[in-house]
Amino acid sequence: MLRAAARRVAGDSLARNSVLIMASTVGTSGLGYLFWMVAARGLAPSAVGAATALISAATVVSMLSNLGIGHMFIQRLPGTPAAVWSRIVSGGLLIGCAATALTATAAAILLPRLAGNFAVLSAPALIATAVALTASTLLDYVFVAHRASHGMLWRNLALAAGKVLALPALTGLGLHDSNAVLLAWTLPSIAVTAVTLAVSPSRLRAGARLTGARLGREVKHVRAALSGHHLINLAQAGPGALLPVLVTARLGASANAHFYVAWMTASVLFMVSPAVASAFYAERSHVGARPAPLRKAATVVLAVIGAPAIVLFVAGDEILGLFSSGYATGGGLLLKILVIAAIPDAITNLAVAHWRSRREFRRCLHLNLVMASTCLALTWFWLPGLGIAAAGLAWLAGEFAGALLVTVSALTGRNGRRSRFVLRHRAAPRDHAVSRPAARATGRPPKSRPASRRKEASVR
Repeated sequence: MLRAAARRVAGDSLARNSVLIMASTVGTSGLGYLFWMVAARGLAPSAVGAATALISAATVVSMLSNLGIGHMFIQRLPGTPAAVWSRIVSGGLLIGCAATALTATAAAILLPRLAGNFAVLSAPALIATAVALTASTLLDYVFVAHRASHGMLWRNLALAAGKVLALPALTGLGLHDSNAVLLAWTLPSIAVTAVTLAVSPSRLRAGARLTGARLGREVKHVRAALSGHHLINLAQAGPGALLPVLVTARLGASANAHFYVAWMTASVLFMVSPAVASAFYAERSHVGARPAPLRKAATVVLAVIGAPAIVLFVAGDEILGLFSSGYATGGGLLLKILVIAAIPDAITNLAVAHWRSRREFRRCLHLNLVMASTCLALTWFWLPGLGIAAAGLAWLAGEFAGALLVTVSALTGRNGRRSRFVLRHRAAPRDHAVSRPAARATGRPPKSRPASRRKEASVR
């Protein structure tokens, strides 16, 4: 039975790449879990909290600066000639990393002035960590664009294993502060990224290589991705990246250590639907591919997310206790809240991927903005009174609001009543009675009536 199931998964590109993306995240999360366990047992909570605050800030910086280039890769790389492929990847990586370095420099100057708890931020460390994250993320999208997620899997496993091996080596050399965590986090990422850049281009597209020629042509494409995909990505991923930053600003580095461990533990659930959504979008963007049904993507999510959710909800305290009893006491309730939030999170992620594949970008953006604003506003106001559990409750509230909007939209469409989103994006192509002034405004010629209809009209 298992062998037959494996054959079915291997023969279905959506299921195969979804599983590979999830396997990449699970492997990275498992090794990351080990990494943070070593850090929690060997370093003081303040050192771990300071390091996680900087990594969280670097994640936000990278997210702000990648400019939607990853989803641009998914749209443009399949089927392109080697020379164009080389220019797209080289230009995207260069522009994304340069924008990240500039944003990280500004963040290192501004954040300590906005909140005293961010005085631990170091400009060189923030810049290096953020740039490494951007390069790593964009390379993942290159593999996803080619439905070659096995390359992403091995690259991320090598990166995560390098972090686990680097941390005890650095502490053995006498580093016992946050610098040990930061160096162990960043150096393997830089090394694995360099190897990937040297080896992978020619394997993904025969004759491709990194180049510096004609990169200026990519600016207009990056600008288009910035106004479309990037805004959607920011609103979608922003709350998850900002929550540790808000916890640090409101409650301090030690509280953020407890929050981050619970958040990282729950990430095994939050990685499922984004992985399937990425594979789903790549499948629909691939030239010549049969359109993947949304129902199949939802089935894959439900099949994978069930058992881990039950385990984390029932045995979450014991799992957090592997770090220390303090982490179980501080983050047990938060972990249960996050497990519940994984259900509406899956609904909204698949809805955004579906709408994105239909180029209904404004609809995606509106949904993500509702969720992000709800989550971040509630987190800021609830943290002082409720502690780190407030971040989980706010996350749940935002995801529930988004899932409710998706449900209302689906029911409205099913009953034949168009929502304002559908009217905005779809009314014009379906309108058969476009007037001549409207046709001139939209650039479409008016639809002429058949000769028989014209003759009948003249008789009347």
